[in-house]
Amino acid sequence: MASTITCPTQTSDLRSSFLGKISDVSVTCVPVTRVGFVKKAIVCKESRIGKLPIEVPSNVTLTMEGQQVKVKGPLGELSLVYPREVLVEREDAILRVRKAVETRRANQMHGLFRTLTDNMVVGVSKGFEKKLILVGVGYRAMVEGNVLVLNLGFSHPVRMTIPEGIKVKVDDNTRITVSGYDKSEIGQFAATVRKWRPPEPYKGKGVKYSDEIVRRKEGKAGKKK
Repeated sequence: MASTITCPTQTSDLRSSFLGKISDVSVTCVPVTRVGFVKKAIVCKESRIGKLPIEVPSNVTLTMEGQQVKVKGPLGELSLVYPREVLVEREDAILRVRKAVETRRANQMHGLFRTLTDNMVVGVSKGFEKKLILVGVGYRAMVEGNVLVLNLGFSHPVRMTIPEGIKVKVDDNTRITVSGYDKSEIGQFAATVRKWRPPEPYKGKGVKYSDEIVRRKEGKAGKKK
């Protein structure tokens, strides 16, 4: 004999609000305090390179116009425009580069522009140089006027025009010295010369810097008997 179980049902008013009395169930509203956020100032560590002072020699003339600095010395003249995150201050024969604001970008620009400023001062007073060495049978170099001629194993010699403000000297037909007062221009020209024939890792043939260490590889071994 089957038996039936009848459960009491309760009806609820769907039109009633969520907070209130629903199906004889009372909902209590608990006040929640407002969550506050505290803004903290970004504190960046000062660059170890950026905080170093720059000594200006007596034979160097420094001119500051707003965010532009011009440096003139016995070897030449250079200028640099600084971003708004960086300030330049002069104290007698000492030049200091400081941050104008405390941001991450200012911390990055601090050390970079201090190095660029030091390169300008040293460049116009003492100058820079980069040395290259040609390694390989028949590899030669010579200077013809303002043109550097390279024989690097191609079917024709490579002719490169020497930029203004850069001096190129060749010793023993295989040693090239690039000198001048602009460090970036010297590095760029030396890198362009090296790019024509970078040193290969098996025999070391090519154009390399004088202080460059070429990691050598072992050649393919012959068939073992």
